[in-house]
Amino acid sequence: MLTQNLIYSALFFMAGHTLGWFQVNSQFAWEWWRDRPLFTVCLYSVPTALCYLYGARYAYMDTGEAWAGRFIAFAASYFIFPILTWVFLKESPFTNKTLICFALSVIIMIVQFSPVTVTNGE
Repeated sequence: MLTQNLIYSALFFMAGHTLGWFQVNSQFAWEWWRDRPLFTVCLYSVPTALCYLYGARYAYMDTGEAWAGRFIAFAASYFIFPILTWVFLKESPFTNKTLICFALSVIIMIVQFSPVTVTNGE
């Protein structure tokens, strides 16, 4: 079931992936960033890590499972990475492989937000 905490989780993971994308890929998008790796790491690392930490926390609060947060984070990355890579690096996300991965990410999000729970044989 989609709850406020799971929405927060997805938003934090999306923000973390956005910051992570800029940390890693700014060097390819803009020449100014190419010779500033230490500055890039110092600028992005703490806010990126905090986004991931809170994303995991909110997912765990609702599900009680670390796996749920992991899958939400994975799926969120496929919402963010193709868009940013297309906009800033001009690489098309419209390949068969990328579209299939995007569809699978949507399915993963749907499964994680669904109310179905499997117990350990209880």
